[in-house]
Amino acid sequence: MADSASALEQKLANFDPNALGDAAGGIYGLPFTPEEAQVVIVPVPWEVTVSYRAGTAEGPEAIREASLQVDLYDPDLPDAWKMGLAMEESDEKIAAESLELRPTAESYIGWLEEGEPEATYGTFSQVPARINERGQALLEWLKAKTGALLDAGKGVVVLGGDHSTPLGYLHALAERHEEFGILQIDAHCDLRPAYEGFEFSHASIMYNALKLPQVKKLVQVGIRDYCQQEAEFIDQSNGRVALFADRFLQAEMLGGKSWRKECKKIIAQLPQKVYLSFDIDGLDPKLCPGTGTPVPGGLEFEQALYLIRMVVRSGRTIIGCDLNEVAPGDTEWNAIVGARLLYHMANWMGVSQGRLQARAVEK
Repeated sequence: MADSASALEQKLANFDPNALGDAAGGIYGLPFTPEEAQVVIVPVPWEVTVSYRAGTAEGPEAIREASLQVDLYDPDLPDAWKMGLAMEESDEKIAAESLELRPTAESYIGWLEEGEPEATYGTFSQVPARINERGQALLEWLKAKTGALLDAGKGVVVLGGDHSTPLGYLHALAERHEEFGILQIDAHCDLRPAYEGFEFSHASIMYNALKLPQVKKLVQVGIRDYCQQEAEFIDQSNGRVALFADRFLQAEMLGGKSWRKECKKIIAQLPQKVYLSFDIDGLDPKLCPGTGTPVPGGLEFEQALYLIRMVVRSGRTIIGCDLNEVAPGDTEWNAIVGARLLYHMANWMGVSQGRLQARAVEK
């Protein structure tokens, strides 16, 4: 242990945060291994059930590459890089299986959408069961992986992939916390049960999360595309789901209310322990044009970060977080935005967990 501590001290002493990002280093050019880092990013290159545009499985690697251009200084967290942030290598088996299963799921989705004759059902009858089986396996894999990291004292960020990916992490947290809430920033509610027949669909992640009794509250922010079934689910949740739709937030601010005041309303719905789930399409699509299901409207980049900072400054603890649905698209822009968002999310989670100190701000 003494030797490893000495090696880490040497890395801290030798690292220049003002230099160009070194591709030979880790994410953001940082010198830490996952064993040395306090916060570990787990990439999950999986997008089997995406129902519109694909590409999110390539998100983790695109973000890793774009991260080398991110300046590490934050006026609120000037020494954030010293906390230690590292990203594991993507699991090649997970990536390969996603690549293998995606065409099968895509064909099945096409069959559903086109309403082809019942006589063709035999061709697709086994598809949902096969995809669901592998979705369950992914859940168990991620639950074990993130659980081991949590037990080792690490902060953990899951980097998708599509929005189905973090469910195993939520299961791991549910085994270690009696109760917590979820703050979901998203364009969609993701409350559809087994969407298109896929139990672990990207559109079902929050429906599945709410099966965990430890999840006492789901607070959804920026939503602007949801169906009647989801609206009824929210209405019948007895307050367990709080919806801050983009239309409502914009109407409030157009009426003269500040974003700060809206953030206070959002945070008031959250319990002490919070899991942050960030679908990149929660942002205005000009910031994420490559994402799978873009929707007009959404949060600005600084609005999202302001909300996250306010959650932490409220004294709440972010026990875990994920970023998903970042697809490279036709330009590097998607990964550029994703890499910067990921850096701030990881750092502010670190602040909330006592791993990093933020500068005080005037009230």
